[in-house]
Parts: sequence; structure tokens; C-alpha cells
Amino acid sequence: MERYLIIKTRDELLRIKIGQILYFEADRNYTKLLLSNGIQFTFAINIGKIEELLETQVAGSNAILMRVGKSHIINKNHILQINLPKQKLLLLMQDGKPKELVISKDPLKILKETLEKEMRKPEEPKVVTE
Repeated sequence: MERYLIIKTRDELLRIKIGQILYFEADRNYTKLLLSNGIQFTFAINIGKIEELLETQVAGSNAILMRVGKSHIINKNHILQINLPKQKLLLLMQDGKPKELVISKDPLKILKETLEKEMRKPEEPKVVTE
């Protein structure tokens, strides 16, 4: 079942499939949204409010979307590369082209560690035979 985020402002309503979100980017009291197909929207809503909407509307959204630093919420499913020394995050667009974000080193390091933890398989229980 597809899950959606609904963003309402005074003049418009936007219904977005969670899987199509590439990232949200803060710009003072505005938030820019880029979808994986390249469509972009800007809202007069700050990124903290977007984060609240995600938590209340989309159960388990934090398994897919993650806040990275003060300015971004990214879709972990679209990550192509994390480069700590260059402070670079590459996200893969629907058409196969990468979208580069410059993010400070500490939030990128946390993102990298989070992904590494998610990749590890839990240890299988040991079977004792007698």
C-alpha cells in the first residue's frame, strides 16, 4: 500500500507518495521539496513543521526519511554515495542522474553510521545440540 504525505497551505494541497520524495531542504521559513522525477515545490512552511507532519501522517516514515543536519530530510532509499571528506551526498534521481547535496561532515557521519547499522544482519541464535 502506498503511503502519502499531505501538505496543506492556505491556497493549495499537495499529496505526495513517500517513495517519490528525494529530499526536503530548509531555506529559512520555507522548505523546498525535490521529487525523484525532478519536480520541485517550495512551501511557506519550515522544515521542523514538515518533520512533524511526517511523524503524524506517515507511520514509520523515519525508516525511509531521515533528518540530516539542520537543513535536510532525505530519502535513504535514494542514496547513491556518502563522501565524508568532500561533505557530499549523492542521491539518485528516477532518470538515473545523481543529485548532489553539500552537507556538513557531522550529520553525514551520523547518516553513514545509521545506514551501516541498518545493513548489519542480526546475529542468528546459536543452536545447541547435545
